[in-house]
Amino acid sequence: MTTWTVQPVAADGAEARTLIRTYLADIIGRYYGRPATDAEVDQAISDDPTDDLVAFFVGRLDGKPLACAGFRLVDPGTAELKRLFVHSAARGLGGGAALLAAVEEAAVSIGATAIRLDTRADLVEARKLYARHGYAEVAPFNDDRYAEHWFEKRL
Repeated sequence: MTTWTVQPVAADGAEARTLIRTYLADIIGRYYGRPATDAEVDQAISDDPTDDLVAFFVGRLDGKPLACAGFRLVDPGTAELKRLFVHSAARGLGGGAALLAAVEEAAVSIGATAIRLDTRADLVEARKLYARHGYAEVAPFNDDRYAEHWFEKRL
């Protein structure tokens, strides 16, 4: 039996930084069809830093840190989900759902009434997760060069 726990951590802490780098290496590698380089991961962090996240969570499967997610506030009523990641070895075991629940609860606790996100077309598992948890596709709300799908959920 597997057990997920989700805890808030500092987004600039060692554990969070490791998970963020793993997440970025995963999505960069999927985008280019080859392993990401350290320089590409560093550039992605520079292009989209996490220093404005209101909260960041680590998901642990049987005690091992294998997932993460955070959010920023776009305005007082709107949160934006960032860096949702579940390690490939732990996908399909409930970690994404556990992280979404934690992020949504934290966003509501500070007054958010909606949460949104953008994602790429090739991140099929993520798009399915969002749809299963009540996120609906909406019109584009940014011009991020990698964004191909935009979602929102009323909280």
